[in-house]
Amino acid sequence: MLNGCAYILTVDVGNTFIRFGLFAEDSAAAQECPLATCEITTPSSITADEARMRLVQVMGALAADAGVPGVLAPAAAVLSCVVPALERPWKAALSRTCTGRVLTVGPGLKTGIPVHYDDPAEIGPDRIADAVAARAVYGSPCIVIDLGTTTNIEVIDAHGTFVGGVIAPGLALGARSLSAAAARLPQVEPSAPTHVIGRNTREAMRSGVVLGEVARIDGMLDMVLAEMRATKAAGEGDVPIVITGDDAEALAALVGHSLTVDDALTLRGLAELYRISQKPRRA
Repeated sequence: MLNGCAYILTVDVGNTFIRFGLFAEDSAAAQECPLATCEITTPSSITADEARMRLVQVMGALAADAGVPGVLAPAAAVLSCVVPALERPWKAALSRTCTGRVLTVGPGLKTGIPVHYDDPAEIGPDRIADAVAARAVYGSPCIVIDLGTTTNIEVIDAHGTFVGGVIAPGLALGARSLSAAAARLPQVEPSAPTHVIGRNTREAMRSGVVLGEVARIDGMLDMVLAEMRATKAAGEGDVPIVITGDDAEALAALVGHSLTVDDALTLRGLAELYRISQKPRRA
Protein backbone atom coordinates (compact mmCIF):
# COMPACT_ATOMS: atom_id res chain seq x y z
CA MET A 1 0.00 0.00 0.00
CA LEU A 2 1.38 3.38 -1.02
CA ASN A 3 -0.09 6.82 -0.30
CA GLY A 4 -2.93 5.06 1.53
CA CYS A 5 -3.97 3.22 -1.64
CA ALA A 6 -3.79 -0.52 -2.30
CA TYR A 7 -3.28 -1.78 -5.84
CA ILE A 8 -4.47 -4.80 -7.81
CA LEU A 9 -2.30 -6.31 -10.53
CA THR A 10 -4.06 -8.02 -13.43
CA VAL A 11 -2.09 -10.40 -15.65
CA ASP A 12 -3.32 -11.75 -18.98
CA VAL A 13 -0.95 -14.46 -20.28
CA GLY A 14 -1.73 -14.99 -23.96
CA ASN A 15 -0.08 -17.17 -26.57
CA THR A 16 1.83 -14.22 -28.05
CA PHE A 17 1.90 -11.47 -25.42
CA ILE A 18 1.51 -11.10 -21.66
CA ARG A 19 -0.40 -7.96 -20.68
CA PHE A 20 -0.34 -6.36 -17.25
CA GLY A 21 -2.71 -3.79 -15.77
CA LEU A 22 -2.59 -1.85 -12.50
CA PHE A 23 -5.83 -0.87 -10.76
CA ALA A 24 -6.61 0.90 -7.50
CA GLU A 25 -8.24 -1.63 -5.18
CA ASP A 26 -11.04 0.77 -4.27
CA SER A 27 -11.92 1.53 -7.91
CA ALA A 28 -15.18 0.47 -9.53
CA ALA A 29 -13.24 -2.34 -11.24
CA ALA A 30 -14.50 -2.81 -14.79
CA GLN A 31 -16.00 0.68 -14.82
CA GLU A 32 -12.50 2.14 -14.44
CA CYS A 33 -9.61 2.05 -16.89
CA PRO A 34 -6.29 0.73 -15.51
CA LEU A 35 -3.91 3.25 -13.99
CA ALA A 36 -1.16 1.83 -16.21
CA THR A 37 -0.58 -1.08 -18.59
CA CYS A 38 2.36 -2.76 -20.25
CA GLU A 39 3.08 -5.93 -22.20
CA ILE A 40 5.92 -8.36 -22.82
CA THR A 41 6.39 -11.18 -25.30
CA THR A 42 5.17 -14.55 -24.02
CA PRO A 43 8.16 -16.86 -23.43
CA SER A 44 7.97 -20.48 -24.56
CA SER A 45 8.99 -21.53 -21.04
CA ILE A 46 9.86 -19.80 -17.79
CA THR A 47 10.71 -20.67 -14.18
CA ALA A 48 9.05 -19.09 -11.16
CA ASP A 49 12.29 -17.23 -10.37
CA GLU A 50 12.53 -15.91 -13.93
CA ALA A 51 8.88 -14.87 -13.85
CA ARG A 52 9.46 -13.05 -10.57
CA MET A 53 12.39 -11.14 -12.07
CA ARG A 54 10.20 -10.10 -15.01
CA LEU A 55 7.47 -9.06 -12.58
CA VAL A 56 9.86 -6.78 -10.71
CA GLN A 57 10.70 -5.04 -14.01
CA VAL A 58 7.05 -4.85 -15.03
CA MET A 59 5.91 -3.41 -11.70
CA GLY A 60 8.64 -0.80 -11.89
CA ALA A 61 7.35 0.27 -15.30
CA LEU A 62 3.72 0.25 -14.13
CA ALA A 63 4.55 2.28 -11.02
CA ALA A 64 6.42 4.86 -13.08
CA ASP A 65 3.58 5.18 -15.61
CA ALA A 66 0.97 5.45 -12.86
CA GLY A 67 2.99 7.96 -10.85
CA VAL A 68 3.22 5.60 -7.87
CA PRO A 69 6.29 6.41 -5.72
CA GLY A 70 8.40 3.77 -4.02
CA VAL A 71 8.41 0.00 -4.52
CA LEU A 72 5.11 -1.35 -5.79
CA ALA A 73 3.80 -4.41 -3.89
CA PRO A 74 0.26 -5.14 -5.10
CA ALA A 75 -2.30 -6.11 -2.47
CA ALA A 76 -3.64 -8.83 -4.78
CA ALA A 77 -3.38 -10.16 -8.31
CA VAL A 78 -5.67 -11.82 -10.83
CA LEU A 79 -4.14 -14.19 -13.38
CA SER A 80 -5.60 -15.34 -16.69
CA CYS A 81 -3.39 -17.84 -18.51
CA VAL A 82 -4.20 -19.64 -21.77
CA VAL A 83 -0.83 -21.44 -21.84
CA PRO A 84 -1.09 -24.32 -19.32
CA ALA A 85 2.69 -24.76 -18.93
CA LEU A 86 3.09 -21.11 -17.89
CA GLU A 87 0.30 -20.90 -15.33
CA ARG A 88 2.17 -22.42 -12.37
CA PRO A 89 5.37 -20.34 -12.61
CA TRP A 90 3.46 -17.08 -13.04
CA LYS A 91 1.13 -17.89 -10.16
CA ALA A 92 4.12 -18.74 -7.96
CA ALA A 93 5.87 -15.51 -8.94
CA LEU A 94 2.76 -13.47 -8.19
CA SER A 95 2.31 -15.18 -4.82
CA ARG A 96 5.86 -14.19 -3.86
CA THR A 97 5.40 -10.63 -5.08
CA CYS A 98 1.92 -9.65 -3.86
CA THR A 99 1.04 -9.06 -0.23
CA GLY A 100 -2.39 -10.72 -0.53
CA ARG A 101 -4.41 -13.15 -2.62
CA VAL A 102 -3.61 -14.36 -6.11
CA LEU A 103 -6.73 -15.39 -8.03
CA THR A 104 -6.51 -17.63 -11.09
CA VAL A 105 -9.40 -17.50 -13.56
CA GLY A 106 -10.73 -21.00 -14.02
CA PRO A 107 -13.23 -23.54 -12.69
CA GLY A 108 -14.36 -22.71 -9.17
CA LEU A 109 -13.80 -18.95 -9.38
CA LYS A 110 -16.92 -16.90 -8.80
CA THR A 111 -17.61 -14.92 -12.00
CA GLY A 112 -21.08 -13.48 -11.47
CA ILE A 113 -22.08 -14.35 -15.04
CA PRO A 114 -24.33 -17.29 -16.02
CA VAL A 115 -22.81 -19.57 -18.67
CA HIS A 116 -24.70 -21.66 -21.22
CA TYR A 117 -21.92 -23.76 -22.72
CA ASP A 118 -21.70 -27.52 -23.22
CA ASP A 119 -18.62 -27.72 -20.98
CA PRO A 120 -17.90 -24.45 -19.12
CA ALA A 121 -14.42 -25.76 -18.19
CA GLU A 122 -13.46 -25.48 -21.88
CA ILE A 123 -13.92 -21.70 -21.94
CA GLY A 124 -10.61 -19.84 -21.95
CA PRO A 125 -10.05 -17.52 -18.99
CA ASP A 126 -9.52 -14.56 -21.33
CA ARG A 127 -12.95 -15.20 -22.87
CA ILE A 128 -14.52 -15.21 -19.40
CA ALA A 129 -12.75 -11.95 -18.50
CA ASP A 130 -13.94 -10.33 -21.74
CA ALA A 131 -17.53 -11.39 -21.12
CA VAL A 132 -17.51 -10.22 -17.50
CA ALA A 133 -16.10 -6.80 -18.44
CA ALA A 134 -18.42 -6.36 -21.42
CA ARG A 135 -21.51 -7.08 -19.36
CA ALA A 136 -20.38 -4.78 -16.54
CA VAL A 137 -19.37 -1.87 -18.79
CA TYR A 138 -21.60 -2.11 -21.86
CA GLY A 139 -24.60 -4.02 -20.55
CA SER A 140 -26.58 -6.90 -22.02
CA PRO A 141 -26.84 -8.00 -24.76
CA CYS A 142 -23.31 -7.43 -26.04
CA ILE A 143 -20.82 -8.86 -28.53
CA VAL A 144 -17.04 -8.85 -27.98
CA ILE A 145 -14.37 -9.27 -30.66
CA ASP A 146 -10.95 -10.10 -29.20
CA LEU A 147 -8.02 -10.00 -31.63
CA GLY A 148 -4.97 -12.04 -30.75
CA THR A 149 -3.36 -15.30 -31.80
CA THR A 150 -6.96 -16.26 -32.43
CA THR A 151 -9.87 -13.98 -33.30
CA ASN A 152 -12.61 -14.64 -30.75
CA ILE A 153 -16.18 -13.43 -30.86
CA GLU A 154 -18.03 -13.70 -27.54
CA VAL A 155 -21.79 -13.34 -27.17
CA ILE A 156 -23.71 -12.19 -24.10
CA ASP A 157 -27.47 -12.42 -24.52
CA ALA A 158 -30.18 -10.02 -23.36
CA HIS A 159 -30.36 -11.82 -19.99
CA GLY A 160 -26.66 -11.28 -19.31
CA THR A 161 -25.72 -14.90 -20.02
CA PHE A 162 -22.56 -15.92 -21.85
CA VAL A 163 -23.95 -18.14 -24.59
CA GLY A 164 -20.81 -18.96 -26.61
CA GLY A 165 -19.11 -17.50 -29.63
CA VAL A 166 -16.68 -18.00 -32.48
CA ILE A 167 -12.96 -18.91 -32.54
CA ALA A 168 -10.94 -18.35 -35.73
CA PRO A 169 -7.26 -17.88 -36.67
CA GLY A 170 -5.92 -14.41 -35.88
CA LEU A 171 -4.22 -11.99 -38.25
CA ALA A 172 -0.61 -12.91 -37.49
CA LEU A 173 -1.41 -16.62 -37.42
CA GLY A 174 -3.07 -16.35 -40.83
CA ALA A 175 -0.05 -14.56 -42.28
CA ARG A 176 2.38 -17.13 -40.85
CA SER A 177 0.27 -20.03 -42.07
CA LEU A 178 0.38 -18.79 -45.67
CA SER A 179 4.16 -18.60 -45.82
CA ALA A 180 4.61 -21.84 -43.85
CA ALA A 181 2.30 -23.91 -46.05
CA ALA A 182 3.13 -22.43 -49.47
CA ALA A 183 6.82 -22.65 -50.41
CA ARG A 184 6.85 -19.65 -52.75
CA LEU A 185 4.99 -17.25 -50.48
CA PRO A 186 7.13 -14.90 -48.34
CA GLN A 187 6.51 -13.84 -44.78
CA VAL A 188 4.55 -10.57 -44.58
CA GLU A 189 3.48 -8.22 -41.84
CA PRO A 190 -0.33 -8.17 -41.56
CA SER A 191 -0.71 -4.45 -42.34
CA ALA A 192 -3.63 -3.08 -44.33
CA PRO A 193 -2.95 -2.74 -48.08
CA THR A 194 -3.85 0.35 -50.07
CA HIS A 195 -5.69 -1.73 -52.69
CA VAL A 196 -7.93 -4.77 -52.51
CA ILE A 197 -6.39 -6.08 -55.74
CA GLY A 198 -2.71 -6.64 -54.97
CA ARG A 199 -0.20 -5.61 -57.65
CA ASN A 200 2.44 -7.99 -56.28
CA THR A 201 2.59 -11.09 -54.10
CA ARG A 202 3.11 -9.24 -50.82
CA GLU A 203 0.24 -6.84 -51.50
CA ALA A 204 -2.00 -9.73 -52.51
CA MET A 205 -1.15 -11.59 -49.31
CA ARG A 206 -1.79 -8.54 -47.12
CA SER A 207 -5.11 -8.07 -48.87
CA GLY A 208 -6.05 -11.67 -48.24
CA VAL A 209 -4.92 -11.67 -44.63
CA VAL A 210 -6.11 -8.24 -43.45
CA LEU A 211 -9.09 -7.50 -45.67
CA GLY A 212 -10.05 -11.16 -45.54
CA GLU A 213 -10.12 -10.87 -41.75
CA VAL A 214 -12.25 -7.73 -42.01
CA ALA A 215 -14.69 -9.50 -44.34
CA ARG A 216 -14.83 -12.49 -42.02
CA ILE A 217 -15.55 -10.31 -38.99
CA ASP A 218 -18.29 -8.42 -40.83
CA GLY A 219 -19.79 -11.64 -42.15
CA MET A 220 -19.64 -13.41 -38.80
CA LEU A 221 -21.24 -10.41 -37.08
CA ASP A 222 -24.08 -10.49 -39.60
CA MET A 223 -24.66 -14.18 -38.87
CA VAL A 224 -24.27 -13.84 -35.10
CA LEU A 225 -26.72 -10.93 -34.94
CA ALA A 226 -29.21 -12.79 -37.15
CA GLU A 227 -29.04 -15.84 -34.88
CA MET A 228 -29.37 -13.71 -31.76
CA ARG A 229 -32.49 -12.05 -33.14
CA ALA A 230 -33.96 -15.36 -34.28
CA THR A 231 -33.51 -16.84 -30.80
CA LYS A 232 -34.60 -13.65 -28.97
CA ALA A 233 -31.10 -13.36 -27.48
CA ALA A 234 -30.66 -9.82 -28.83
CA GLY A 235 -33.56 -8.29 -26.94
CA GLU A 236 -34.86 -4.96 -28.23
CA GLY A 237 -32.76 -2.35 -30.02
CA ASP A 238 -29.14 -2.38 -31.12
CA VAL A 239 -26.53 -4.76 -29.72
CA PRO A 240 -23.28 -3.03 -28.65
CA ILE A 241 -20.19 -4.53 -30.30
CA VAL A 242 -16.83 -4.07 -28.55
CA ILE A 243 -13.44 -4.82 -30.11
CA THR A 244 -10.22 -5.34 -28.16
CA GLY A 245 -6.77 -6.85 -28.60
CA ASP A 246 -4.01 -6.52 -31.18
CA ASP A 247 -4.60 -3.79 -33.80
CA ALA A 248 -8.18 -3.30 -32.58
CA GLU A 249 -8.29 0.37 -33.55
CA ALA A 250 -6.89 -0.25 -37.04
CA LEU A 251 -9.34 -3.06 -37.78
CA ALA A 252 -12.29 -1.19 -36.29
CA ALA A 253 -11.73 1.51 -38.92
CA LEU A 254 -12.08 -1.10 -41.68
CA VAL A 255 -15.00 -3.14 -40.37
CA GLY A 256 -18.42 -2.10 -41.65
CA HIS A 257 -20.25 -2.53 -38.34
CA SER A 258 -20.11 0.18 -35.69
CA LEU A 259 -17.58 -0.93 -33.07
CA THR A 260 -16.38 0.44 -29.74
CA VAL A 261 -12.63 0.03 -29.20
CA ASP A 262 -11.66 -0.98 -25.65
CA ASP A 263 -7.96 -1.86 -25.52
CA ALA A 264 -8.07 -2.79 -21.83
CA LEU A 265 -11.26 -4.89 -21.83
CA THR A 266 -9.64 -8.17 -20.72
CA LEU A 267 -7.67 -6.46 -17.95
CA ARG A 268 -10.81 -4.64 -16.81
CA GLY A 269 -12.59 -7.99 -16.70
CA LEU A 270 -9.88 -9.43 -14.47
CA ALA A 271 -10.23 -6.46 -12.12
CA GLU A 272 -13.99 -6.99 -12.08
CA LEU A 273 -13.46 -10.67 -11.22
CA TYR A 274 -11.40 -9.57 -8.21
CA ARG A 275 -14.22 -7.29 -7.07
CA ILE A 276 -16.76 -10.10 -7.51
CA SER A 277 -14.57 -12.48 -5.51
CA GLN A 278 -14.66 -10.06 -2.58
CA LYS A 279 -18.43 -10.32 -2.29
CA PRO A 280 -19.59 -12.80 0.38
CA ARG A 281 -21.20 -15.94 -1.01
CA ARG A 282 -24.92 -16.32 -0.42
CA ALA A 283 -25.88 -18.87 2.18
